[in-house]
Amino acid sequence: MSQTATSGQEPAFIEVGEGREARRIAVRARAGANPGLFWLGGFKSDMTGTKAVALDAWAAEHGRSSVRFDYSGHGESGGEFADGTIGRWLEESVAVFLQFCSGPQVVIGSSMGGWMALLLAREIARRGSGKAKLAGLVLIAPAPDFTEELMWKGFSPEIRAEIETKGVWLRPSEYGDGSPYPITRNLIEEGRNHLLLGSKIDVGCPVRILQGAQDPDVPWKHAFALVHRLPAEDVVLTMIQDGDHRLSRPQDIARIIAAVAEI
Repeated sequence: MSQTATSGQEPAFIEVGEGREARRIAVRARAGANPGLFWLGGFKSDMTGTKAVALDAWAAEHGRSSVRFDYSGHGESGGEFADGTIGRWLEESVAVFLQFCSGPQVVIGSSMGGWMALLLAREIARRGSGKAKLAGLVLIAPAPDFTEELMWKGFSPEIRAEIETKGVWLRPSEYGDGSPYPITRNLIEEGRNHLLLGSKIDVGCPVRILQGAQDPDVPWKHAFALVHRLPAEDVVLTMIQDGDHRLSRPQDIARIIAAVAEI
């Protein structure tokens, strides 16, 4: 399978990790001009979601390159969701970015993908010059530090005790098929290695943030906390007064695409 598989084809697969940690990661990459689009999805979402597909279609229409993939335990990738951690999914994000991207890239991160985008930016800066670089970040309801700030700190003592004693709590879900999904002690504890909101976040590129004021999962105040940690120059926060967490309505998609096109 070539690395320029289009959305109408089967995905390409790469191996990330070694030995028992190896995961088979599904990737859909579209060849085209730069700046390319690199999609980072949310917690328990996949690359066939409304926003990811709409952005890929826009890239195709404008002759731009586009890369999207599924984290391990998500969508078409291998592995178990319960084995996932922020560090594990970041390793996969970096591997896909380095293998499939070339030249300037607009990294678009939704929810958890917003956290991933910020961590990816830091990792790319740490690695120095490579064949791919960041042109800008577009963050949709970004959820940096969500395992700590939006999960652990908000959990009741009973839920915390269950996670600590059993190692997992099954969280009810209003998304997907509605079935509960596991929040593991490992997810919470490993996530503490990647917290960003306690200090300055220097991403070295323009940042556009879109946040719904009616978001029940990532409160708008979380977006403000992030903005305060970003450099003052070329950071724009757009508050969508009637927007929810998904931001998948036609008008929301139009705003996301406008932010991408601006960079």
